[in-house]
Amino acid sequence: MTDDGPFVDLYDILAVDWECDAKTLEIAYRHLAKLYHPDHPETADVTRFNEVIEAYRTLRNPEQRAEYDLLYIANTDGVTFRSPAGADGQVDEQAPLTDAEIHAKTLRMLYKRRREHALDPGVGPFAVQEMLGCTDEHFEFHVWYLKAKGWIETTEAGTLAITIDGIDHVIASSQTARAEKLRIAQSEPQQPLRP
Repeated sequence: MTDDGPFVDLYDILAVDWECDAKTLEIAYRHLAKLYHPDHPETADVTRFNEVIEAYRTLRNPEQRAEYDLLYIANTDGVTFRSPAGADGQVDEQAPLTDAEIHAKTLRMLYKRRREHALDPGVGPFAVQEMLGCTDEHFEFHVWYLKAKGWIETTEAGTLAITIDGIDHVIASSQTARAEKLRIAQSEPQQPLRP
């Protein structure tokens, strides 16, 4: 990190907020390094890959990060905005529906695990992510959401498990779905019985 050349926003390179914690920084680094790595021909970008590595090398070191933060604040006033949406600023309308399905699928999986293995209810995060088939970034989002709602937790062993609130949510959702199916079935016109 040098002060000689033009200012380079290392947080922008890693697509994180400048006040993020070390874990978020590492997750962003791993995701982007994997994405731009030369071994991935579809997304390989050697220049971006090297920028990501250099940004992470500086920001993972607490002393270097503190020094860089002074430079960052002087150049940005500590204010940045990154749109999580596409380039046009619009959020895909299908994304929330897909996310809701993923959350329900995750909860059902963890519900089944706890019901069948009450003394060992946890499932490894990798197994859950594999079942969902999502990227590291999206998986972190789903885990954050489900934890923030109080529906899942991380066990002492580092696995994911459904909570009591999560079980209540699964049961309530199942009851609502059953009632909706019954309502639809009752509203369909009945065929007259043939003699």
